[in-house]
Amino acid sequence: MRLRNKVAIITGGGGGIGRATALRFAEEGAEVMIVDLDEKSAVETANLVNDKGVNASYTITNMTKPEEVENMIDNTFKAFGKIDILFNNAGIIMHEKKIPDVGIDEWNKIVDINLNGVFLGLKYTIPKMNPGGSIINTASVAGIKGQKLVSAYSATKSSVIALTKSASTEFGRQNIRVNAIAPGIIDTTMVYEWKQAKKWPVLSTANALKRIGRPEEVANAVLFLASDEASFITGETLVIDGGTLNI
Repeated sequence: MRLRNKVAIITGGGGGIGRATALRFAEEGAEVMIVDLDEKSAVETANLVNDKGVNASYTITNMTKPEEVENMIDNTFKAFGKIDILFNNAGIIMHEKKIPDVGIDEWNKIVDINLNGVFLGLKYTIPKMNPGGSIINTASVAGIKGQKLVSAYSATKSSVIALTKSASTEFGRQNIRVNAIAPGIIDTTMVYEWKQAKKWPVLSTANALKRIGRPEEVANAVLFLASDEASFITGETLVIDGGTLNI
């Protein structure tokens, strides 16, 4: 088992990529702290992990609130006594609109959750993390190529990639690795609105593999970066997009 005796925090763990990763980590022996704003979803994920014979707990955390993120760390230590892995995954998408039509409050909300939440996860986890720890931040292909009509989302995900590189250089001497993932279109509730659009047949095949990705496929990539198999990889962004950036 690649994560035996490891403890992982997964933000946004109530569903989608977060839930798939929690279950994949459990299959590899990790104990898991599920972090989400929605208690029902968090409990469901924790129960699914427990069903695999692995210890899981959950904590309800708003990742934009420093005091709640600190409490998340405290709860993890109370439950498991250490932290080896952080999957900084919580985030939101935005409704498509042109830049002049983006409201200031909407912009600030997306920045607060997608960027400041990742920063706070790093800020409060790294000082308490075991040497040899691994952090994976969720970015997006939209943060690499810049995607029209989702300017705030693209900007925050690009910033996550830069923040990942900065953190990797700051904490490499402590043998803490910091990487990012950049998924393309993945079959989660975040793309529900797109599925209702007339352009969905085009969007859903706009990559080399001509299909959207599954959360489990992203979870496998996160598992690799969290494991010792990626022990000489830090500051990198692993693209998981079915070849979107290649066409």
